[in-house]
Amino acid sequence: MTKAVYPGTFDPVTKGHLDILFRAANIFDEVVLLVLSNDRKKPLFTLEERVALAREALRESESPSNVTVDWHDGVTVHYMQAHGIYVIVRGLRAVSDYEQEIQLFLANKYLDPQVETVLIPTSLRYQFVSSSLVKEMAQLGLNVSGFVTPSVEKALKDKLEVKR
Repeated sequence: MTKAVYPGTFDPVTKGHLDILFRAANIFDEVVLLVLSNDRKKPLFTLEERVALAREALRESESPSNVTVDWHDGVTVHYMQAHGIYVIVRGLRAVSDYEQEIQLFLANKYLDPQVETVLIPTSLRYQFVSSSLVKEMAQLGLNVSGFVTPSVEKALKDKLEVKR
């Protein structure tokens, strides 16, 4: 049984993330969407909120049964070692993502030579979508329904309304 981890901050999870996740679910027996704490990015949503939003987004999107959500407050490779997982899934939106992904690949390989990384290009319709862009658009009052599930859209409106 081949398991994979799709790690990220997911602040918030977008339809682009779900596209990569569901495509990975067609390749691997089990895929864990791993929500990382990553306070360096100063997330809009708390770790608990991001996990709940990811789970709700999966429900709203009729997720494949071999996809789960978990969280980790630490190094992805340490989570993988604790759970006997050796494959990381990462999405590529543009050529500019490639350099960062190669750096992560090399760092993870250094930490655990058994870990492999699979890069999946984002589908064309989500190529420009990022959590940062979605948050910025929502903050400006623009419609983000094409980029996130209804629960994420509502959470963005509620959170940003509180911050105003």
